[in-house]
Amino acid sequence: MMQDEHLGGPAKRNIFSQAIGRISQVYQRYLDLWTPHVISRWTVALLLIFVFILRIFLSQGWYIVTYALGIYHLNLFIAFLTPKIDPAMDFDDGEGPELPTRSNEEFRPFIRRLPEFKFWYSVMRSTVIAMICTLFDCFNIPVFWPILVMYFITLFSITMKRQIKHMIKYRYLPFTHGKPKYQNHENTSSISHVENENNEIPSI
Repeated sequence: MMQDEHLGGPAKRNIFSQAIGRISQVYQRYLDLWTPHVISRWTVALLLIFVFILRIFLSQGWYIVTYALGIYHLNLFIAFLTPKIDPAMDFDDGEGPELPTRSNEEFRPFIRRLPEFKFWYSVMRSTVIAMICTLFDCFNIPVFWPILVMYFITLFSITMKRQIKHMIKYRYLPFTHGKPKYQNHENTSSISHVENENNEIPSI
């Protein structure tokens, strides 16, 4: 009898799994809507970080949570600046590839190890989790916070110095803002031709 019911049709999903699936679909839909709005997303992220810092400053506690959040954000930022394929691992001689410096060389765009949207999403999620941790006294471990601040500054300086040396050695820039944009010669000539036609005064 049970075998007949099992073979008679697909198993029914329970209400809980359907609700979880619906919530995940709505959540993913809102994430997709937020994807093109880079400035708005990072404005919200910075405001959330500011609220978290204000919470720590007013409560005078949870310094371990703040330190862990800072280390995690630092690791995310380093992954955001690092190329997806490390140039140091491509060649055995240790010199690695270099970005093209002439027009006839192969174009190799910069692909990040951590994409911008995943970077933002991880920052938002970790900040929310850290904010939730400040609601529980078990995470408020007493510690001398100036030591954590000095250690974080030292770690940040050493990590960024190593990352900048890596960027200089393999000649790449992880930011696209301010870089020159090149157009095809045919597209440029067609655009100029259209502009000339639009600028002509029609005859009466």
